[in-house]
Amino acid sequence: MEIRFNNFFREELTINEIQVAMENEEITSKELVMYYLYRIAKYDQDGPKINSILEINPDAIFIAEALDYERKTTGVRGPLHGIPVVLKDSIETNDSMHTSAGTLALENHISSHDAFIVEKLRNSGAVLLGKANMTELANGMSNTMWAGYSSRGGQVLNPYGDANLFVGGSSSGSAVAVAANFTVLAVGTETDASILSPAVTNAVVGIKPTVGLISRTGIIPFTYSQDTAGPMARTVTDASILLGALVGVDNLDAATHKNIGRLQRDYSTFLDSMGLRGAKIGVFKGASKAFYGSEEYDAGLFEDAIQTLNQEGAMVTEDIEIPSFHREWKRVVLVSELKHSLENYLSKLPSYLPVHSITDLIQFNKSNADRALKYGQNKLEEIVGLPNTLRNPEYLNAKLDDLYFSQSGIDFALKKYDLDAILFPSYIGSTIFAKAGYPSIALPAGYKESGRPFGITFAGTAFSEGILIKLAYAFEQATKHRKRPKLI
Repeated sequence: MEIRFNNFFREELTINEIQVAMENEEITSKELVMYYLYRIAKYDQDGPKINSILEINPDAIFIAEALDYERKTTGVRGPLHGIPVVLKDSIETNDSMHTSAGTLALENHISSHDAFIVEKLRNSGAVLLGKANMTELANGMSNTMWAGYSSRGGQVLNPYGDANLFVGGSSSGSAVAVAANFTVLAVGTETDASILSPAVTNAVVGIKPTVGLISRTGIIPFTYSQDTAGPMARTVTDASILLGALVGVDNLDAATHKNIGRLQRDYSTFLDSMGLRGAKIGVFKGASKAFYGSEEYDAGLFEDAIQTLNQEGAMVTEDIEIPSFHREWKRVVLVSELKHSLENYLSKLPSYLPVHSITDLIQFNKSNADRALKYGQNKLEEIVGLPNTLRNPEYLNAKLDDLYFSQSGIDFALKKYDLDAILFPSYIGSTIFAKAGYPSIALPAGYKESGRPFGITFAGTAFSEGILIKLAYAFEQATKHRKRPKLI
């Protein structure tokens, strides 16, 4: 006998719709969790086997039941009360779920602490539904590894196409879980394009915030300079609500200390359907020729996006230049910080786990090569011999260059053209904004003839999330581009 849900349950539900239904006692959080578990079973782990969910929280239904009772007896905690959220598998939870970053070596790792942002989500009343699959070690394993693949979880598929369609950067499982309606919300992480890329390629909204706006404590690291978590949702409204729940000052993450006195707790105040009117937006078209000939670009759809900005009253400056955009950024910062941060993380793991260093991890993978080394591990083998002190002059100079040339280049362009934000096709601005630690928001901008999603990115200077949300929301409301994927 097949489970039957009432008529409220459908695809593309929003936080506001769900909260109204729960307040009117049309549905409960328990029923909502059951609905998404049903969809995961039917489409993610069976049928088309999209493979975005790595594991389910066995306590999810119990948590939802408790929150339903709390709603009746003492009221709601806020807009996330009873709302399911999926976490990327690199985010630690102190419960029955594992945290492995997709690696076989950590498949039995159960953290003794919640990540800072997990604690905030629990306090907000969110239901942690499960962990999302991801590119193994956030793409720190191999140059040939497909995006969205992990040894522990297999290959995440794009719900808008066949098995060969690009699924986006390492937060692919988080993006796909949202796109395919397996959850209301998800949290991803980004070092460079890992939120923005899967958001664009799966027709969802992804916010890569200013580095330090959201704590990184309790997240398996890649770098110190560029890592950040961020929200993923089907609408700008829902992404902004989740962002407000994640921000905070964490004593254990020095990057968050600059937030003191300027944290924005409620980003819904920026949701203005007229937000493009009078907005000063520069359009960047200076990407490499290779990009314009790739599947990542659609000239017609990008011109349509620019036309929408004009029609909605924005002051558009086309063909702006960012002085340092084409700078050849050195890899030494990424590889040096991956070595140092991952080595430190592994060294603190419980004794029962089989790895406590990158050397251990490499050897474990070799011993389990049939499962762990489908694409090799040349990235790990490259970094294992690097120094672990971060005092190398080449690293220090590259780190200073990254900050100076990225931040000064972006801020110069914003000032020169008198801009509120910069518009990019797809996610081509990800690297320079990642180096700068500056925020970006990616959102749907139509579909190519093949059915593949196309997206745009608004980006700005540090702590300009509110402005970017305002622009993205106005664009979203003017276009209504997002369409649900048709799952078999």
